[in-house]
Amino acid sequence: MKKLLMLCLPFAATVAMAQKDENAEKFASLITPDALKQKLTILAGADMEGRETASPGQKKAAAWIEDQFKKFGLKPGNGDSYQQLFPVYQDELVEKKLMVNGKMFQWDKEYFFGLTNGSWKYNEVVFAGYGLVDSAKGINDYAGLDVKGKMVLVLEGGTATPPAGGGGRGFFGPNQAKINAARSKGAAGVLIISADFPRKQPTNTKGRMTLNPPSATVSGSLNALFSATVSTEVASALLGRTTALSINDLKETKKGSYVSELVIKAVSENKTLESSNVIGVLPGTSKKGEYLFLTGHYDHLGKQGDVIYYGADDDGSGSVGVIQMAEAFAAAAKNGNKPKRTMIFMTVSGEEKGLLGSEYYSEHPTIDLTKATADLNTDMIGRGDSSRKADTLNYVYVIGHDKLSSDLAPINEAVNKQYVNIALDYKFDDPKDPYRIYYRSDHYNFAKKGVPILFFYDGMLGADYHRPTDTVDKIQFGIMAKRAQLVFHTAWVMANREDMLKRDIPLNMPAR
Repeated sequence: MKKLLMLCLPFAATVAMAQKDENAEKFASLITPDALKQKLTILAGADMEGRETASPGQKKAAAWIEDQFKKFGLKPGNGDSYQQLFPVYQDELVEKKLMVNGKMFQWDKEYFFGLTNGSWKYNEVVFAGYGLVDSAKGINDYAGLDVKGKMVLVLEGGTATPPAGGGGRGFFGPNQAKINAARSKGAAGVLIISADFPRKQPTNTKGRMTLNPPSATVSGSLNALFSATVSTEVASALLGRTTALSINDLKETKKGSYVSELVIKAVSENKTLESSNVIGVLPGTSKKGEYLFLTGHYDHLGKQGDVIYYGADDDGSGSVGVIQMAEAFAAAAKNGNKPKRTMIFMTVSGEEKGLLGSEYYSEHPTIDLTKATADLNTDMIGRGDSSRKADTLNYVYVIGHDKLSSDLAPINEAVNKQYVNIALDYKFDDPKDPYRIYYRSDHYNFAKKGVPILFFYDGMLGADYHRPTDTVDKIQFGIMAKRAQLVFHTAWVMANREDMLKRDIPLNMPAR
């Protein structure tokens, strides 16, 4: 008899999951297109200025999210604070100067360069045409020129094959072959002449943000070879002309050494900034010492000049999904439906800078992460993937279903079938995924600590991705609500089931 009872238990559990929970349905209904739109219009509005990490807009967004959590009745998630502050470090170019024959030229109007430190003074420059060396094509613009220890002046463009990998993504990616050639010839630096002045957008004078402080104050050159891009006006002055030559004129200019006084100065400093994760907690009951995370990143790319990168889908949609789910779970708790496990609603910052906020949290957690049953992460749930062949929006990409826990997929698939009925697409769980989506959002820092994760994502990597055109009017709130309801129902089951999710599948994927 006892043996028969034991055999029946898995069946009973399956039947229990198959039965709809009317309370779950009732409170999931609070996740409506109108409620999501109302909140997203604020979070992805112009007042938040694109929510760049450590910016005034990000701090304003954090304060607004904190107010939402307080209004719902959530408890602060970091001691007596709703925010977990963390430092970020960033190099910034704070002084720059370029002068030719006593004339001062203007940044972005006539020249720009990357992060570096130093002062340079030369009494001659060497004009090397396009500055190309390509033995396969018989090209050597440095033939007969002595450039060792000198500043080289070259034209943008030419016919050389770009270096492998596209030459990088920095200031000089398209001109990397020229920089490499100048370096190989022993030049002290290279000035690349461009017709693209004045620049349409201000040049970024800041480096990447990091969580680790520098070992020392920025000193010396940050680039192995000094490189700058200059206008035809600067180039003409260096070549001894009193009026500006055109690009076509410069193409006909004789290669060789030209006498002129060039003075360049750059000062970069490392600055300590501050950002924050916003954390609201709904205490559990019988299993309050175990935890379920719902996460999304609320930062985006900020502004370039006066142009705002609104980040409505990335990740205003996921953050608002977390906020709306927090409101629904808090309403359920007030009506006597408190979760067994403690629920942690966390919107993080620094995702766009390299998952900084979630990394900081994973290294400075507010709870014992071995007691976390799962992290459900939402990052972009408001748009459609134009590359999908299926003629429907009724889908969501689910990432992590076959990693870390064999409980993840059965729970998520069961509640989807019961309540939402959208297509669950697992294509980004392929270890050979060329986009490496598994590594590109905040769930990854939980997975590294062994916490089972599911990541919900719409796959929007098209024309509006990381562009100012990722705006609220492009969001499809009907499917956004269904995706958030799917996460809500999955969270409801995970927060209330008898056991924590098993941790029984090795990650078996390379480090990020």
